[in-house]
Amino acid sequence: EVQLVESGGGLVQAGGSLRLSCTASGFTFGYYVIGWFRQAPGKEREGISCIINHDGLRYYADSVKGRFTISSDNAKNTVYLQMNSVKPEDTAVYYCATDRQGQIGPLTSGYGCNAPLYGYWGQGIQVTVSS
Repeated sequence: EVQLVESGGGLVQAGGSLRLSCTASGFTFGYYVIGWFRQAPGKEREGISCIINHDGLRYYADSVKGRFTISSDNAKNTVYLQMNSVKPEDTAVYYCATDRQGQIGPLTSGYGCNAPLYGYWGQGIQVTVSS
């Protein structure tokens, strides 16, 4: 059974940093794509960063490019999202999600970082950025 568990969320001041973790189990980690998504109240779920585990190819949405970094530790079956220079508009529930690379397709131009493509989701974790 595929399971994803997010951790590391909480309250942070604007300009600060936070690191989210997504620990996975129940599948062969290296053959999957893992993405970080977020959803603020009244907004659609947004794909902000995705990584293809076996080759390290990454995608970042414009809203987080240059501030957030996604990384993968295959030995620990964990994907991280390092969030720097956070802004109040980063406040949202953050989710990690995964599916097989063949299911997701390419990350080119963000195609493979769209929420409907992913079949397995964590429970979500709140990140609140105070101004």
